[in-house]
Amino acid sequence: MKIGVDYYPEQWDKSLWRQDADRMKDAGVSIVRMGEFAWSRLEPHEGAYDFDWLDEIISIFQEREIEVFLGTPTNTPPLWLFEKYPEIIQVDKSGRRIPIGIRGHRCLNSPVFREKCKQIITQMVSRYTENSWVTGYQIDNELEANYCCCPVCEEGFRTFLKQKYGTVERMNAAYGNMVWSGEYSSFSQIKPPFGEHQTWLNPSYMLDFNRFASKSTVDYVDFQRKLIRRLDGKALITTNNWLCENMPDFYDVFEKLDFVSYDNYPAAVLPVDTEELYSHAFHLDLMRGIKRKNFWIMEQLSGSLGSWMPMQPTPEPGMLKGYSLQAIAHGADRVLHFRWRTAITGAEMFWHGLVGHDNVAGRRYQEFCDLCKTVGELKELEGSVIRNCVAILYSSEQEYGFKIQPQVEGMHYFTQLKAYHDAFTSLGIGVDVIDWRSDLSKYDIVVAPTIYITCDDIIKKLEDFTEGGGSLVLTNRSGVKDEHNRCIMAELPTVFADMTGAVVKEYNPIGKRQEKLQVLCEGWTCTDTNREYFCKLWCDILEPRGAKVLARYGENFYQGEAAITVNSYRKGKVYYNGTVLERKGMISFVKLIVEVHGMTYVEGLPLGVERSIREKCGRKWCFLFNNTEKKQEFEWKIIKEGNLIEKNISVLAPFEMLVFADTLTLA
Repeated sequence: MKIGVDYYPEQWDKSLWRQDADRMKDAGVSIVRMGEFAWSRLEPHEGAYDFDWLDEIISIFQEREIEVFLGTPTNTPPLWLFEKYPEIIQVDKSGRRIPIGIRGHRCLNSPVFREKCKQIITQMVSRYTENSWVTGYQIDNELEANYCCCPVCEEGFRTFLKQKYGTVERMNAAYGNMVWSGEYSSFSQIKPPFGEHQTWLNPSYMLDFNRFASKSTVDYVDFQRKLIRRLDGKALITTNNWLCENMPDFYDVFEKLDFVSYDNYPAAVLPVDTEELYSHAFHLDLMRGIKRKNFWIMEQLSGSLGSWMPMQPTPEPGMLKGYSLQAIAHGADRVLHFRWRTAITGAEMFWHGLVGHDNVAGRRYQEFCDLCKTVGELKELEGSVIRNCVAILYSSEQEYGFKIQPQVEGMHYFTQLKAYHDAFTSLGIGVDVIDWRSDLSKYDIVVAPTIYITCDDIIKKLEDFTEGGGSLVLTNRSGVKDEHNRCIMAELPTVFADMTGAVVKEYNPIGKRQEKLQVLCEGWTCTDTNREYFCKLWCDILEPRGAKVLARYGENFYQGEAAITVNSYRKGKVYYNGTVLERKGMISFVKLIVEVHGMTYVEGLPLGVERSIREKCGRKWCFLFNNTEKKQEFEWKIIKEGNLIEKNISVLAPFEMLVFADTLTLA
């Protein structure tokens, strides 16, 4: 495991380079990322390359035995490129080329842009292929789905649809284009989604454009991957991602890359409302689940965030170290902090790094040094992995579907994924967040929240999982639409009704209003004695058809009607949660499932205290993280099948991480 930094030598006078490298070495830095925004310095004029400065800074790090990871500089083409080849500039939904001068304003599908990328990448990779200290490449930077509407993308979208449907008649039928006289008579009439009123456009068409935009980014990543691999067969290759507005399908993006990288900026200000889920443990488990193996943090919180927004409060003492160790606890093998120096020019002047504008190695730098020392003492963890028996399914299809047609104010696709993740982790149970297309056979419990858009493959996969005796959790807004984003004409949850043994008689999108939910003593057999909770956002009013009722609504016109059920299906159990429970209710519901399934869990963890396990060759390491602003002193117990297995007392300062080696852990 290594701790590193992101460094931008092109932004600093050369007189600082050796000073910075010495400081990094003294702190314990063992890897730096560079180059991802430096195209104008590497190719100041078309075809005129200058890598001498990059050679020099790489040699400085090499002398200090610090690994270098380069970024292909294709996120920020130089202005001469836009001036000479304006056709590479993205076109937005208004039909106009976007203003340049920031970053990322290029069309990933442009043949001209691809050719220029090929030239600069070839120069970079060929130059360092024999340098053992340059270990790999980050492709571009924080790639989003390619929502460009230029003529190249317009024709590409048409080709995508022709290949998918063959004829306009088939596409019209798939989209239901008889509504509002939307039927095409020729593929030439198809254009990207222009205009301001995107939510009025056909949802089937919008879903396909999202798929095309994602595929464009995937193809672009693979174009760079193939080029780098041909030039340097030993280089590690990744790209850095984040939970952006227009997310591509992560699983497709990283399918052929060596590992996942993530830009991690946890909250520096924790919410007062305990119902607000702020922990980045969910994000980290999502990243690990993309390739179902350990990952890197390519950018980690280092100071106050600001620039295009007002500055946020600076990280409190302990946050910088604690959040980095939290990432390691959830499977990160490298954590690189953004950035080494706080910029003194440009848009990111107030996105603070480890060293401030005053050039003083202050509190955050000292905490970073302590982090490096701590990680250096955990070298035996190198090669350790995380193995869990609970999975939550994630699908880009659902993310797209919810954005195209929001279901109710306050409920987003991630709402229920995060709620279930929090409930399991509050019981000390590790969770994998994985692609809905993944193999489920190794898991005991699978949560499939909000399978809003369905397909035959997922139906069979979930049926096969229950055939193996697993416990499956389905939720409201499941089975709403088919693969073309059309509503299914059947009682909800439609294709999942046999599994759930219950149907939705009616639903009420209540939004942020709260309603009472009554838990039934004869069904809710967990050790929690509380029998009344609140629910919010959505209420499915259920009619059991073989399922057992676990909870009923306690008010409104559907008082006494079923809200949560469980059904014996094949060799397993299928739980259907028709509402969104408050936090303590969700934890209680998950505890019920865990106890019925006979799984081990932890009792007594305060809210915000997280427990993770990494293991290697029969050894296990337990991470206990206090992700709160207050000191936590508590007794925690490991319970299996109602029996006490182990009891511990722990005291944790705010954002402190404790690591226990060879402890008794969840079986």
